[in-house]
Amino acid sequence: MGKCWALGAGLIGFLMSPLATAHPHGWIDFSIRVMTDEEGVVRGLHHAWRMDPFYSLVVFEELQHVDGVSLEVGLDRLGTEIRNNLAGQHYFTDVRLDGEPLALGEVTEYTAREHDGRLNFTFILPLQTPQPLAGHVLDYQIYDPTYYIEMVHESDNNQPKDDALVLHGEPACELSILIAEPDPELVLQAALLDQDEEAEPGLGRFFAETGRVDCR
Repeated sequence: MGKCWALGAGLIGFLMSPLATAHPHGWIDFSIRVMTDEEGVVRGLHHAWRMDPFYSLVVFEELQHVDGVSLEVGLDRLGTEIRNNLAGQHYFTDVRLDGEPLALGEVTEYTAREHDGRLNFTFILPLQTPQPLAGHVLDYQIYDPTYYIEMVHESDNNQPKDDALVLHGEPACELSILIAEPDPELVLQAALLDQDEEAEPGLGRFFAETGRVDCR
């Protein structure tokens, strides 16, 4: 069982493809739903992540070789392992209100499932303290700090999908996804990393898209 659950260790090393020659070595497509109540207070972000096909294939093949454990049970256990490892890395998420960082709560609702041949991991990331949105701008970035994994909003023809960032309910806000524009030196720094290397923590944020909820 240990080999299988090791796949959940930080969502890092096991994403490496033998064909990869530069960062990043895997990717995650994600969509975000901003969770507000009837008074327009944001309480958290609902994440929906789709792991890249190579990593998904590795996971499903490993789970099929665990005797006496169904795929559903195996994915439940893997989801817990992923959640636990992400907890130690702030769930790869940075949330700011008017430029000031917001403290995050603990994830208790999450699922790992197979869909169309890819591993889907969904979870609700609460804010430690809910915040009113009216008159404010909420920004978030979701990224692997070492940029070992590229994390991008769900897209079609290189354009974010309409449901890649949504807000249901109050208040009325303008939603946008801002594409990263990293310095060329940082792009070179990432490209020169060997296949088995991780960048210094912090590099990933320079390549991260920014989701913006402007309620001013």
